[in-house]
Amino acid sequence: MDAFQFIKDVAVDWSESRYLYAEPMEYIVAARKAKGTGQWFCGGVTDEQLRSFELRLDFLDPGTYEATVYADAENAHYQGNPQAYEISRVSVTPESTLPVTMAPGGGFAISFKKI
Repeated sequence: MDAFQFIKDVAVDWSESRYLYAEPMEYIVAARKAKGTGQWFCGGVTDEQLRSFELRLDFLDPGTYEATVYADAENAHYQGNPQAYEISRVSVTPESTLPVTMAPGGGFAISFKKI
């Protein structure tokens, strides 16, 4: 149930959206800013291919954030292990980059809370 915390936290009304990486029918990575709070959320999804990105965080407003990362576990795969995930927390700024890997048929979600 811990992975559902992202669903509980994510906003439903946005003031800004940015599409960071995308290839139609293959993958997408987007970041959105919650209206009225300044909190950012980012997520990505891929097709049956393993994909890795160095996620630049220059879309964040100035300051320091706690990033809560909900990501595919190393052994995740849509066919044999679709529910394998890991949750981690890291302190980031707009100058930071975060490595993200999406398992085949997987994805990730990140919430950024200003600290």
